[in-house]
Amino acid sequence: MQNKIAIFVIGALFLTFASFGAVLKQSQAQSADKPFGGSDDIAFAKKAWGAMQKARLVGKGSINTHPYEGQAPHGAILQTVDTTVSIDGREARMIVKKNFGPEGISVKDVWRDPDKHLKAVTIMFKREDGYDKDNANWFWAKYLANGDLDKNPKGAMLAGRVAKGADQGCIACHTAAGGEDYLFINDQ
Repeated sequence: MQNKIAIFVIGALFLTFASFGAVLKQSQAQSADKPFGGSDDIAFAKKAWGAMQKARLVGKGSINTHPYEGQAPHGAILQTVDTTVSIDGREARMIVKKNFGPEGISVKDVWRDPDKHLKAVTIMFKREDGYDKDNANWFWAKYLANGDLDKNPKGAMLAGRVAKGADQGCIACHTAAGGEDYLFINDQ
């Protein structure tokens, strides 16, 4: 009798673990199929924000670089920093673009009080080979001024391979940058 109970318990545990594994695998597959806004993208974006805070690229007391006139979709006035940061022990290139508004503000307004006029922060972070080989392995994210991730009109968090395959959005726009590097800051 005890052997039958032990076999039953072991069988039940096996089925429980197998079911959990299948659910986990399905969840991971769904996340991989989703080009942006998945749980892995959101978690990585939070780590990226923390790395930017540590490097004084965002937040109170962040480095104040020279602002310049921008354009949609980023903002009327912009500040851009091209640097390297470490995320999960891997150091790589990051482009940080602070987006200021509303229309009508001046470069001087932003220089004097950047925190007052900051509307969003957009980033590109060079991920490891194989992350998104179709798009030079860039990770994209758009944060609100307080560090929360922004959302698209459908409610998807803007982190990951943002708008991959779409006619509009981060990747579609930056594909037009010269040099096949997705960066306009290098173009003259």
